[in-house]
Amino acid sequence: MFRFPASLSAKMAVVACAAVLAACSPKFDWREVRGTSAPFVVLLPAKPATHTRSVNLDGISVDMTMTAADAGGVTFAVGTAELPDAAQAQHALTAMKTALVRNIGGTVRKETAPAAGTLEVEAAGTDSRLLLARFIARDKRIYQVIAVGKESALPPEAAETFFTSFKLN
Repeated sequence: MFRFPASLSAKMAVVACAAVLAACSPKFDWREVRGTSAPFVVLLPAKPATHTRSVNLDGISVDMTMTAADAGGVTFAVGTAELPDAAQAQHALTAMKTALVRNIGGTVRKETAPAAGTLEVEAAGTDSRLLLARFIARDKRIYQVIAVGKESALPPEAAETFFTSFKLN
């Protein structure tokens, strides 16, 4: 029976242990996050940062709060804002979609409206970027739930985990 020399066996054991440890260190370290300025809960793949700034949604000025985390070359984010009037919701959702697609230099691949006040978009952008987005309006509050990054860096399972975890409280 053939046996590896002891020094080679030790090196193989180290390589095998390193491979096992690499497999155990997740690219996405999911954690539950609750909205600070709006009632939502979502799983994000890393420690998030939250920022608020004024944005213009095609003539509608609002303060938008973004809670976002980057992992594996992908940004996962939830943006929220309160509109002056609930009647502006559909216009605001369309403006958010247009701005995000423009930001990646993209074109919409797929767009659906699975429920009233909800819009889902998949867009391909420059440099092989992919934008997956869900826009939701509830009364005067609007939400954008997005994942954006290189298409090769965004596994379908990660997108599924992120989008299915988003819940309004």
